Amino acid sequence: MSSSESMHGMWSSRLMFILAAAGSAVGLGNIWRFPYVAGENGGGAFVLVYLVCIFLIGIPILMSEVLLGREGRQSPINTMQVLVERSSAHKLWNVIGWMGAAAGFMILSFYAVIAGWAMSYVKSLADGTFVAATAEVANNEFNSFVGDPYQVVMWHGIFMVLTIFIVGRGVSEGLEKAVKYLMPALFFLLLVLVGYSATTSHFGEGLEFLFSFNVDKLDGNSVLIAMGQAFFTLSLGMGAIMTYGAYMPRNASIAGSATIIALLDTAVALLAGMAVFPLVFANGLESSSGPGLMFVTLPLAFGQMSGGVIFGTLFFLLVTFAAITSAISLMEPALSWLIEHLRVSRVRGAILVGGVAWILGLGSAFSTNIWSELYILPQMTIFDTFDYVSNNIMLPVGGMLIALFAGWVVDQKVCEEQLQLSPGQFTIWQTLVRFVAPAAVGVVFFVTLFG
Repeated sequence: MSSSESMHGMWSSRLMFILAAAGSAVGLGNIWRFPYVAGENGGGAFVLVYLVCIFLIGIPILMSEVLLGREGRQSPINTMQVLVERSSAHKLWNVIGWMGAAAGFMILSFYAVIAGWAMSYVKSLADGTFVAATAEVANNEFNSFVGDPYQVVMWHGIFMVLTIFIVGRGVSEGLEKAVKYLMPALFFLLLVLVGYSATTSHFGEGLEFLFSFNVDKLDGNSVLIAMGQAFFTLSLGMGAIMTYGAYMPRNASIAGSATIIALLDTAVALLAGMAVFPLVFANGLESSSGPGLMFVTLPLAFGQMSGGVIFGTLFFLLVTFAAITSAISLMEPALSWLIEHLRVSRVRGAILVGGVAWILGLGSAFSTNIWSELYILPQMTIFDTFDYVSNNIMLPVGGMLIALFAGWVVDQKVCEEQLQLSPGQFTIWQTLVRFVAPAAVGVVFFVTLFG
């Protein structure tokens, strides 16, 4: 039986847990990857397949991770140790906690670098740097920024200090206050930007790119991408959701909360597409994905449009908010373990974890400039290596193990007590986490690594 409260504090309500977990899930990938991937793989047909995958893979594993967190009420590392002992399971299961905290910490180190880029672009857009800029100017601006180690490290540091400040204030005064204001602000800014896009003559073209039902563009690869996206978009396997689950009130519904979080995450991704692609098409630019879309194509689009300075600044403010709500969740698993293990104060622990993550992040910060020729894995910079190892190996393996542990190892009575589902619903959840979700994530893992 789990204790009623975590030593680190608790969310004041179910709504706060939902906002925090949605904040963890909503990140740069929602804005720069999902809309493009959806448009390229059949639009509405892809979105439909993706939603099926969310319900078959994402939500069941999300429920499992929250369940484990709320039952253990500690950091992922100590939660897993407690649950492994209670279940009389093999000690190897403890790897779930260690791998989650390590993956979250590794992702934080390079995520904060890109978040620093976004913060710097808030200033660049506000300064009018991109007004009437050509494609060459937008390209040169980005290349000269990422090519300057001092600039990149400075903004990386500013972002990390902000993250440390929020996390150091604790669950109720730091994490909860941040998501309480940043998440509604994020949704508001997104709706303002969609409204702005709707005034362009290419809004219909953007909607068509995103939502037109092109079944002929759907193939086996599209389904794989949808399966992967359904898993990765919800911040699963990196310890964040397990940690946030530890602070979740006892009476809050796990299944209901998980469904709302998944739908909010999907809504942000689709709204981002509705905001972004009409602007891209209105300026005759190529639709693309990744850093090129965010830091070259979009500033160029905003620079060509009336009101572009204001709306461009708002867009990068939105991106920064999304990055902060994700970063605080990435720091929390390692920090909560440090507090439990070394009994340090929360402020000191946050400075220590954030400081080490910042130092580790220097490798990624230098990967676009002075260490651009330094490869760790074949043809992969430090940044690429961290990204590849965490996203392609640690997260899927962690996600598969979480599903299997919750489905097969944890006492069924504990799961029933935590989930509070009807017998039929419980059977569906159990079938999905025992067989469907691990198999699907396993296929994505195998194809990504060896395909």
